[in-house]
Amino acid sequence: MGWFWADSATSAASACPVRPPVSSSYAGGCPVIKKSSAVSDEKSECPVDHESILNPMNNMPMDISSERAPGQKVVLPTERTVSSIPRGESADMGFWEYPSPQQMLNAMLRKGKGSGIPEEAVESMVGVHNFLNEAAWQQISEWEAPYTQSTNVSPRLLKFTGRPHDLSPRARMFLALGKLFPETFNTEPPFDRHDWTVLRSLGKEKGWQNVRYVIDYYGAPDDEETGMPSFVLDTRPALDSVGSAIDRASHWAKPLWKKAMGEPY
Repeated sequence: MGWFWADSATSAASACPVRPPVSSSYAGGCPVIKKSSAVSDEKSECPVDHESILNPMNNMPMDISSERAPGQKVVLPTERTVSSIPRGESADMGFWEYPSPQQMLNAMLRKGKGSGIPEEAVESMVGVHNFLNEAAWQQISEWEAPYTQSTNVSPRLLKFTGRPHDLSPRARMFLALGKLFPETFNTEPPFDRHDWTVLRSLGKEKGWQNVRYVIDYYGAPDDEETGMPSFVLDTRPALDSVGSAIDRASHWAKPLWKKAMGEPY
């Protein structure tokens, strides 16, 4: 998840099930390497090595080539997709960009995580990952909505960190509960985790507050009607401050209160 790359040439639970568009050509399950996959027995994780921190804004190498890899048989697109996620502190920094399918394949090969991945599947994998990142930003925007309404300034994404090997406290709790109540709680860990640093406006021309969000990415059963893969994103502000704790309490309590009062929510 979260394969945003800064364009160095031009610029430096809300647990919610999400599904790629029906028009997606992705035919597999989770688009990351999964232990149960027929093409790989590697540990379930994002195939890009997030531990190689070269660009501090996105933890991605800045010198991944767009050239075809040695022995590559499938021609992959080299065009990058611009996300809807505002980047950095000012509008002139534009929006985050996703790597092209060719760059993604090169990144996976460089980190030794491309073995067994069909070249023809890379383009669809990138599409699904881009879709999930857009869904994550939509959820963050919902969390940030009260502050956006107050300041009339939308949040922006400063940076993110992939932490696929670090279970969040919430994920650990769900796994523990899953052992006792497997029909209700998760019995499998998230296949990826990201921490996104979001810029929350303090008011026009008053600067920004850094707010860390934690996103756990879970696989889910395929959609019964379309057969498309489904995912659950558990997105919430990290418990770094009293304000974030209050935000989490009010965010999750509000629907319960409205339901108790018979109000729509």
